[in-house]
Amino acid sequence: MSASIENRPVVTRFAPSPTGFLHIGGARTALFNWLFARHHGGKFLLRIEDTDRARSTEPAIAAILDGMSWLELDWDGETVYQFERAARHAEVANELLARGHAYRCFATAEELEEMRAAQRAAKQPLRYDGRWRDRDPSEAPAGAPFVIRLKAPREGETTIEDRVQGSVTVRNAELDDMILLRSDGSPTYMLAVVVDDQDMGVTHVIRGDDHLNNAFRQLALIRAMEWPEPIYAHVPLIHGADGAKLSKRHGALGVDAYRDEMGFLPEAVCNYLLRLGWGHGDAEIISREQAIEWFDLAGVGRSPSRFDFKKLENLNGHYLREADDQRLTDLITSGVAASLGQDLPDSEKALLLRSMPFLKVRAKNLKELSDSATFLFRTRPLPMDEQAASLLDGRGKALLAESRDALAATGEWSAPMLEAAVRTVAEKAGIGLGKVAQPLRAALTGRTTSPGIFDVLALLGREESLGRLDDQILS
Repeated sequence: MSASIENRPVVTRFAPSPTGFLHIGGARTALFNWLFARHHGGKFLLRIEDTDRARSTEPAIAAILDGMSWLELDWDGETVYQFERAARHAEVANELLARGHAYRCFATAEELEEMRAAQRAAKQPLRYDGRWRDRDPSEAPAGAPFVIRLKAPREGETTIEDRVQGSVTVRNAELDDMILLRSDGSPTYMLAVVVDDQDMGVTHVIRGDDHLNNAFRQLALIRAMEWPEPIYAHVPLIHGADGAKLSKRHGALGVDAYRDEMGFLPEAVCNYLLRLGWGHGDAEIISREQAIEWFDLAGVGRSPSRFDFKKLENLNGHYLREADDQRLTDLITSGVAASLGQDLPDSEKALLLRSMPFLKVRAKNLKELSDSATFLFRTRPLPMDEQAASLLDGRGKALLAESRDALAATGEWSAPMLEAAVRTVAEKAGIGLGKVAQPLRAALTGRTTSPGIFDVLALLGREESLGRLDDQILS
């Protein structure tokens, strides 16, 4: 480990490949890097690793940037695009060649396949055997294509003092001479990552532990160039609730799906991802300010975390209850309008805002919140779901009529006065208040669940409430 790295200001990076959207595991990696940099007053950089030209797409890049912005993971400086730096990567490969730390390999595809077939037959690891490592390039046919390979150390061991995994050692004999430049002159991922990290001044490489094996091979390149060695922290991957590798059925989706399809708030997603593999005592609800203050690599565990949608939903419910009412109104207005098939005029937006304190206490996501608000704006007579309709039988309708008369006689249309009126009906009938509230809720909302029924009456107002009751009594 280089003392110069230890003493330099912290620089972290997030380096996604734009072959798909920003998935949830990548979002956690970005969050950990962002928090570590902010905790130490350093820089957090973003690099798009778009060297795979066949699979890298502009929509995927846009989705990654959009996801980062939604999660409020701002980065310092301009976004770096790896493909644009190909000439610099090739320059380093040729410098290694000039220093004697790399060599030209003229092995053909057929020769390499024969080599691998022999290794398979002998039950040996599939590894390049170094056949051109010490040969003179003049032995190759004139004009033959070649790749440039790193001349990796063969003797001894390499140890990484990983800030999460601890001390990890690999015998150098297990590492082969990796390709730096392909035969068409294009750089490989392994070369590009190392060069970019060096040129960007990255001090801490925080990434998934599926890259741990890569670190040993990359370190050989770093040492050959006599560059400062970064500090590594390889974070265990996220697993599904069943312990299997995270897949789409577990929740390995793009963060846009958590926002658009599932209706989660970004602060809830960030809080949940933070607690996947990192902890600070018994704290569960952690603000962004607390996260910056508390986060360090010592709190990252070595075991894979299990993704639990129920916990995420519960956490999201907490953040919905804490959220500003105007913000929530703005977030669900379009969803409510889409459900109704019409735009909401300003008067109905105002009603939605007034209703928010009562609606948000029951919702776990924005989809539920939007759905629960639609009853406010339905055109009379309200459609009834099956359960609601079952509450408006003969006895239910009779209670509804008695309640309607009691409510109509109420002078002040406020929740406390309305409750007092309905309570009188229940006492007269010798039943609990809930037995009267059930048919009221069905008639007023078309459903069996809603905010408190007296809040519903107050929000709808006298005329609309009595009109909805009359619709059901007279039907």
